[in-house]
Amino acid sequence: MTDKANQTNGTVDPNAPHIEPYVYLKDVSYEAPNGPHVADNTSVPNVTMDVQTTINQLNSDTFEVIVSVNVRSVAAEKTLWLCEVKQAGSFVLRNIAANEVHRLLGVFCPNYLWPYARQTISDLLVKGGFAPFLLPPVNFDALYEQSVAQQELLNVPAATTTVN
Repeated sequence: MTDKANQTNGTVDPNAPHIEPYVYLKDVSYEAPNGPHVADNTSVPNVTMDVQTTINQLNSDTFEVIVSVNVRSVAAEKTLWLCEVKQAGSFVLRNIAANEVHRLLGVFCPNYLWPYARQTISDLLVKGGFAPFLLPPVNFDALYEQSVAQQELLNVPAATTTVN
């Protein structure tokens, strides 16, 4: 499908901004040390989540963005389950201003990948005998702004590989 706003005389404008995503699962790990059967059903499970985004430049206009998610559920000091997912995407970015590329990689790309990571974790838990669990929304824009502010404080160049 072509965007009519980018067409001139029936052809696509070669100078129009272009984003081309390819989504894939880079790494996944699931553990349930006791299976879905937990002896102490009186404890309310505590779920913790850690999220990190990594950016790797593959060539002049292609970047790999990896959203790493570690989620653990613990009850009565016993791990119920642990999921580690590295949801990745290869993003071709053409005709985009240099000052916008880093924001796209730090905000748009992780937001694009997040639903895939959520679904993978939910599927793993269901296949492991647990109830579905959907990761809460993450504000990648706020994480990006926090990362930029930290970089400015530390006087680190904006082209670092970890954005949050």
